[in-house]
Amino acid sequence: MTTFDDRENAFENKFAHDQEMQFRAEARRNKLMGLWVADILGKTGEDAAEYAKEVVKADFEEAGHEDVMRKVLGDLDGRVAEAEVRKKYDELLAVAKVQLMDET
Repeated sequence: MTTFDDRENAFENKFAHDQEMQFRAEARRNKLMGLWVADILGKTGEDAAEYAKEVVKADFEEAGHEDVMRKVLGDLDGRVAEAEVRKKYDELLAVAKVQLMDET
């Protein structure tokens, strides 16, 4: 193999790893978001965990994160301002990334 081939393989491997980590971070963020919303809705224990799973599943309905936003905003039914929900969603991505880094 040439040096060029080695570099190409390294870039491909890094890209695949980065994509996997982004997917895992977004799934973790959605779970954390589900737990946050569950707490606001008064859900605890298994009910909260089940709700968090529903939020994670909601992300697979369409590309992007608007499917998750529709779900949680609909479930919150005005209890929390949309701007605050979106801000929390962004904050939780950073938290999820830190958690994943700590696990490795």
